[in-house]
Amino acid sequence: MRKNLFFISLLTTTLFFASCGSNESITDTGENGGGNGSGTDIANVNKNTISTGQPKEITRLEFPKVKGGTSEVIVHSTPAYGMTYASEWDHTLRSQRWSCFEIYKSNNVKNWSRSGWKQTSWGGDPFQKDPSVPSSEQPNVTGEFSGSYYKGIGSFYERGHICASEDRVYSKDANEQTFYMTNMQPQVGNLNEKIWSDMEAKVRDWASNADTLYVCKGGTIDGDDKIIDQTKSGFIVPRYFFMAVLAKNSMGYKAMGFWIEHLDVDQRSKGIGSFVVNIEDLEQKTGIDFFCNLPDDVENQVESLSVDKVKIAWGF
Repeated sequence: MRKNLFFISLLTTTLFFASCGSNESITDTGENGGGNGSGTDIANVNKNTISTGQPKEITRLEFPKVKGGTSEVIVHSTPAYGMTYASEWDHTLRSQRWSCFEIYKSNNVKNWSRSGWKQTSWGGDPFQKDPSVPSSEQPNVTGEFSGSYYKGIGSFYERGHICASEDRVYSKDANEQTFYMTNMQPQVGNLNEKIWSDMEAKVRDWASNADTLYVCKGGTIDGDDKIIDQTKSGFIVPRYFFMAVLAKNSMGYKAMGFWIEHLDVDQRSKGIGSFVVNIEDLEQKTGIDFFCNLPDDVENQVESLSVDKVKIAWGF
């Protein structure tokens, strides 16, 4: 029954899915997870194009439009599985804007457990600074978030994963990379351990019923109205967090988003369905152009679907 809810019957497919059509020329890493991306010959005016200093991976489907300027795309990978995840790091704001990654059959397996880090010589999670980014731009591994409080008076902040540890348990090396401080945003426990965690679990559930799931997640860092506060050393605390998810199967593509305010209260009673938005709305809220490497006609179809139809297509 769950699978039927995920991929709607053929009769209603035209309402919810954008057809793959001639998608053989669409960049799609899929099962091998290591595709370099070569763009597409199909009309696509807003796609990412590789320029000097840009990694070739930016043409993959999970990538949004890169911002450029003082921002840099950082790609983390392992020899066995290719790209673990990528983040857009803003060197001026000293913050990541988003992390993106794929989930598909061969990397949606559990060969490592986060609890395994307790058996190491240091006896705990391997939080560490990212060797790809200057240390001075990153928060200290300990004390920075936990020594800062929601609006100065509420709960202390936790090191909130953007690419979740549990999304990268196919290898020990990949899991370790999720503990880089460039993959963290300050989140109160009422968000990080509760509704945000529930959203992440739902995305993993969807991945079991799709050929490939393309995910882009983050917290808002652009604009004073999108920021709650700063930590004690001046690191941004996002006011909102988001997820953009694109699913692909033999019938085509569908997309949805989560948008949630960073509150120091438990929001689980509302249910994750109440935070669903379509991608068009999510783009307006974040200023980020998601799934820009899709052909324009496919992108427009999957992103503009009404919220009610998005919820039906995703089983809410």
